[in-house]
Amino acid sequence: MKKLILAFCALALVLMNVEAFAADYKAMTIRAATANPDGSLHVLAINKFAEIVEKESGGKIKVQKFIGGSMGDEQANVKQLRTAEIHLAVLACGNLTPFAPTAGVFYLPYGFPSMDKAAKVFGDAKFMQAMNDKIAKESGARPLSWLTGGYRHITNSKHPITKMADLKGLKIRVPAVELQLAAFRSWGIEPNPLAWSETFNGLQQGVIDGEENPYTVIRDQKFWEVQKYITEVHYLLWVGPMLFSERWFQKLDPQTKELVVRAAKEAADYEWKWAAEQDSVAKKQCMDKGMVIDQLTDEPAWTEAARGIWPKFYDKVGGEDNVKALLSLMK
Repeated sequence: MKKLILAFCALALVLMNVEAFAADYKAMTIRAATANPDGSLHVLAINKFAEIVEKESGGKIKVQKFIGGSMGDEQANVKQLRTAEIHLAVLACGNLTPFAPTAGVFYLPYGFPSMDKAAKVFGDAKFMQAMNDKIAKESGARPLSWLTGGYRHITNSKHPITKMADLKGLKIRVPAVELQLAAFRSWGIEPNPLAWSETFNGLQQGVIDGEENPYTVIRDQKFWEVQKYITEVHYLLWVGPMLFSERWFQKLDPQTKELVVRAAKEAADYEWKWAAEQDSVAKKQCMDKGMVIDQLTDEPAWTEAARGIWPKFYDKVGGEDNVKALLSLMK
């Protein structure tokens, strides 16, 4: 009985300490947004982040979520972070590059030859701290962690694509990101920039014939309703930041700042594991819905053409040294 009483006392002390620790946090609401729907990797990461900060703050810090584009598209979200209208946004790296050219180093076409090598880069604390600091200075929004969603594959409604020549005549939606636009031009077509929020309707109405995204996004957007063919192209690994308002972040007290940083990193670790599982799951779901998957027979030609544009963009991705540093981490 004495041991039981001591155990209860010890538990009470632990609970009191937890409550006291939580009580140190100031009450606040973190406004988090994404243009993507419930079930997407974007929302998954936000939900995990919210779970961690709300639990560890004892409910004093709450996360208000705006999903599915209710706060506008991804580039609008970056602008809202700059003014602290929102505090957190999850988006594709490409939609950060117009505000932070340095982020383009993660967007070089055929830059990441494998998921393992990408993990090596994003797991290098020194390199990533330097990159995140540069991005924060350029954009007014700070990445605290990075997510992944698999390679971006091309879908279209017209015919299979198994070689570069099959692109001819197709209107492919590509984000208004210079590196992606230049990659498609290196393959001999003029891409069609279109806001993400308008993409599904554009495909449905025939304004565009196709787009490019990872399997999870193809699934989440139910593109099988408007697309038939998928071509596996490994030109661009989807990566995207958990991006925070720099103005807001720098005003946080040290304890809250530490919690926000830790929660963002833990949410990213959780999402990377989830993404690895979901990529294959989503691929099967697309096939089950009738989408046809093709492989390229001439991908080395795609690689050579796309990497041929890199020197034109060195000054727009933080310099050639940035590119060399990235590549050296993958050796």
